[in-house]
Amino acid sequence: MLRIVHGSDIHFGRPHDPAMARAFLEATLERSPDLLVLSGDFTQRAKVAEFREARSWLDGLPRDLPIVVTPGNHDVPLWRVAERLLSPFRNYRRFIHPELDRVTRVPGATVVSLNSAAPRRAITNGRLGSRQLEFARRAFDASPPEDVRILVAHHHLAPAPDYQGDRPLPRARQILEALESMGVQLVLGGHLHRAYIGNSLDVHPGADRNRGIVIVQSGTTTSRRGRAREQEKNSFNEIRVEGARIEVEHLMHFREDGGFRPFSHHVFPRPPFSWLGQDGTAAPGGGKVA
Repeated sequence: MLRIVHGSDIHFGRPHDPAMARAFLEATLERSPDLLVLSGDFTQRAKVAEFREARSWLDGLPRDLPIVVTPGNHDVPLWRVAERLLSPFRNYRRFIHPELDRVTRVPGATVVSLNSAAPRRAITNGRLGSRQLEFARRAFDASPPEDVRILVAHHHLAPAPDYQGDRPLPRARQILEALESMGVQLVLGGHLHRAYIGNSLDVHPGADRNRGIVIVQSGTTTSRRGRAREQEKNSFNEIRVEGARIEVEHLMHFREDGGFRPFSHHVFPRPPFSWLGQDGTAAPGGGKVA
């Protein structure tokens, strides 16, 4: 079984909650994941001091734990306009990771993380370009056929089904079609500051209407900036891939209990399976992963 812990929107700076950061590290260690995914916004204003704190926090994780990271829109300077235009990712590259688009492989999974922050074109929303999608395609083409194929980006490809009405990435439908053609089975992201766990078929019919792509958005894991039903709340996801099943457990922090506790549980068939049998295992539905 592949076990992934997925958090997002850490926001070192004024919104950061150190108690939540400690609780999340403890919850991560308890789960002994095979992979940790942190989908962007490590800082609030992309300041050196904030990135130093983020780096120190990351260094508290086990050195043998593979970590996938990607920049968020808050990881580039907003008000320092010259820096935003000329060297927007300088501090991110120095303190978090030198690569912006990256391939990570662990037994059973190929993970492509793409930088969706676009500081020269968008302040809050982001972009994914054709070159980045081609980078992902080459990586997935080279992956073992049995691997689960995972795409990580900070910005969301599907809006949360609530009253806030956040717009997804521009060209989200075309991006989802491209990912489907690559055989991507799972998309992980953040940015919304509340969870959304569903399927690409919720927002776009796609070419194969039996399956689609499982979409997992994390709320803000360690800041005071939760939104909508997760206002003043913190959350992360635990994802388990075993055989023909993808299970997602959404965990929220409850102060009265002093820790992160399961809030909802989701089970999806993993392609090429199209449905779950009566015993909860996946059942064949035809088709193959690209």
